[in-house]
Amino acid sequence: MADEGAPAAPTVPSGPRRSYAEEMTFIKQLDSVRYEIAPGFVPDMRVPGKFFVNEELKHLMFDEVAQYSEAKGVGGFLPAMKQIANVSQLPGIVGCAMAMPDVHSGYGFPIGGVAAFDMDDPEAVVSPGGVGFDINCGVRLLRTNLRIEDVRPMQEEITQSLFDHIPVGVGSKGVIPMTEQELLEVMEMGIDWSLANGYAWAEDKEHCEEYGRMLNADPTKVSKRARKRGLPQLGTLGAGNHYAELQWVTEIHDEFAASKMGLFVGQVVIMIHSGSRGLGHQIATDSLIEMERAMERDGIRINDRQLACARISSPEGQDYLAAMACAANFAWVNRQAMTYLARQAFAKAFK
Repeated sequence: MADEGAPAAPTVPSGPRRSYAEEMTFIKQLDSVRYEIAPGFVPDMRVPGKFFVNEELKHLMFDEVAQYSEAKGVGGFLPAMKQIANVSQLPGIVGCAMAMPDVHSGYGFPIGGVAAFDMDDPEAVVSPGGVGFDINCGVRLLRTNLRIEDVRPMQEEITQSLFDHIPVGVGSKGVIPMTEQELLEVMEMGIDWSLANGYAWAEDKEHCEEYGRMLNADPTKVSKRARKRGLPQLGTLGAGNHYAELQWVTEIHDEFAASKMGLFVGQVVIMIHSGSRGLGHQIATDSLIEMERAMERDGIRINDRQLACARISSPEGQDYLAAMACAANFAWVNRQAMTYLARQAFAKAFK
């Protein structure tokens, strides 16, 4: 989720809560790792919910529900199971609402939540809660041709060099100069901007999701406030769970895939985890305000206000998708800028 700002509290039903035993009558174990949430677990579910956990993770999911039931209406915490079920109530959803093994309570959607919506259904919606506040938060793995024995003697020196090159922390500012016009180009062009300005190799684009650019980006749909927040932050890590780590490969599980990616046991790699920073957070905040108005206008009812949404075909839905693409492009350029800085750090350490 976002590394800046605090989200609003979820909408919690005001009526009496069911006991834990009553809640469990809606949960069915399908096999050793799959569980299904039946309609009725929350009001107005359109499809079932499903989540995937093993025995080690299972107790985390079920303990949340137990604590929620025992709270007797006190507190605003919604367990991930309830959030999965609330997603299944959104108009236009198809199949089921799902959550992957990293599932835990999030904003609207649970972390690890997945849902598909029928683009041809005029009632189908898009919800910023499903994308998250840190739009296109993700990881990038940079391989090196070094082995751990090559790096271990100078491990602290390399780590310090990375720290010196990549700004980190809440409110950190980037070292790559950026004008407002260049920011508009970044939001529209994505990694193509990095290529044009010497911050990327051609291979970087080939190995990037969507080739580092969403074509439906429209910077005119991004507010002045969002642009102001994003302008000084290109090439910054942020805070929260973001990181730039020096790692090495300890085990190979898929020899064929590893060989295609050029990975081998003992190899030193760099992993960068960051997203769209304050720009993406502000785009999500702006969109939620507009979507609450759209829901009232179009008569859309939801179980949790954190799932504020708009019909995909509506002006609000289309504006959000265009602005979201801008944040996604910014995030790719942000990770690419840190890739450039990490390469500089290694070049300095191994001069």
